[in-house]
Amino acid sequence: MKERFPALIALFLLTALVLGTWWAADYAQRAVQVDPPRRVTHEMDSWARGFVMLRTDPDGKPINRIEGEYAEHFPDDDSYHVTSPRAIGQQEGNPITVGVSKTAIIEAGGKRIVMNGDAHIHRQPDARNDPLDVRSQQLIILPDEDVVLTDLPAQVLKGNSRMNGTGMHYDNKTRQLRVSSSSDVEIAGSESRKRQQGDSAPDNSNQKQP
Repeated sequence: MKERFPALIALFLLTALVLGTWWAADYAQRAVQVDPPRRVTHEMDSWARGFVMLRTDPDGKPINRIEGEYAEHFPDDDSYHVTSPRAIGQQEGNPITVGVSKTAIIEAGGKRIVMNGDAHIHRQPDARNDPLDVRSQQLIILPDEDVVLTDLPAQVLKGNSRMNGTGMHYDNKTRQLRVSSSSDVEIAGSESRKRQQGDSAPDNSNQKQP
């Protein structure tokens, strides 16, 4: 028994040392203040002058380009706020559209562009269609779908025809224009003849093909 006593003392001391070390480590971890998780706020992390963003299709062909005098990036929602923006849509087979406004917010990596303040979208003419102009205080561009829409009052000009309405959705692929409610419509005589020949123009219905 006397021979085992020193071994038991050593085992006891080793156990006490292990427990003491564990307690000290746990106490130190609780005592030292750990940095709280970084609070995500809507704060700019980078900026650029002469801003340009170019997006391409899977084949590498450019489908839209947006540029501006100045841009700020916000990491919380990965958005860009652009001053004096100019957005160009150039999908193959569709008329080129150009949008300008006072400011713009680019969201979802360029898949959604919100044009704010005197927003104006111009669709260039083609062999069968006159130029088309849409104006509103806010126009939302969905470049991948080649769509322009707004929930606000908008004015649509096609050739010599004009329409004012609230809530607008224009598909550049199908040339189809939907207006939630139109309040003022003026159709030029040439547009009326085109409609009789199968090429429609803005009218009082809620769906048009300019």
